[in-house]
Amino acid sequence: MKATNTSAAVKSTRKEKVAHIRLSQDEFCAVEAAAERAGLSVSAFIRSLSLEGAGLRPFLTEADRAIIGLLARDMRAIGSNLNQVARAINAGRSVGASDVANVVADARAVANTVVVELADMTQRAATARRGRSG
Repeated sequence: MKATNTSAAVKSTRKEKVAHIRLSQDEFCAVEAAAERAGLSVSAFIRSLSLEGAGLRPFLTEADRAIIGLLARDMRAIGSNLNQVARAINAGRSVGASDVANVVADARAVANTVVVELADMTQRAATARRGRSG
């Protein structure tokens, strides 16, 4: 069987194949509400999620993955600093209040950056999903 071009298949306006799934009433209501929030029909919503889940249309772009990698590195560094401060305190060594405040401020800054970046990634993916799901 010849492989099809995924982007061409997704862009086609006429959907000829049907996939049947079974959902409970509660599951269907949840899917329907999520589709509405995403601004999609139930079919477009499930199609989009299925293609993303199968890796055919990734939710995250390469740039998103790079940003996540950098944020993960920053989080590991902050975690290491927090562990050093905690070990010092647990060992009874004196730790300056400014040192603790700086480490906590760094952790808060990285956490806030993660929240902002994930919100941006989610918004970009939702916009792309609405534009591609027809």
